[in-house]
Amino acid sequence: MAQNTARPAGVTIVAIIAWISGAIDIVVGTIQFFQASAIAVDPQWGGAGAVYTAAIVSIILGLITVIVAGGLLSGNTAARLIITVVMVFSLISSLFIAVANLGNPVGEWLSILVTFIGLMLLWSKKASAFFNS
Repeated sequence: MAQNTARPAGVTIVAIIAWISGAIDIVVGTIQFFQASAIAVDPQWGGAGAVYTAAIVSIILGLITVIVAGGLLSGNTAARLIITVVMVFSLISSLFIAVANLGNPVGEWLSILVTFIGLMLLWSKKASAFFNS
């Protein structure tokens, strides 16, 4: 737990972004779950089953993110690692979607940028001093 070093603004920003991201994942996953049977998905991509799976994964990751984001504010190193892993998965997912959807990937490139900045803030020298104190 960080007690000797003041919390850097970057850590606070990442915690807020993580909490908002997790909340959005929960909302989107819930909507997706209840709309899965109405969404037309090509069977080669897994049909409605793939949509249900994606929705459940989104909800679970969102819940983990919302719960763990608060730990960043207190300097919990486990929270830092968990958020980092979730952000890396988000980065990979967004990169895959951006490359696969070359027609309109603007939102995904923005997501990649925000996630990358978040990772840099979370692992900056000031943040590392905060989490190691």
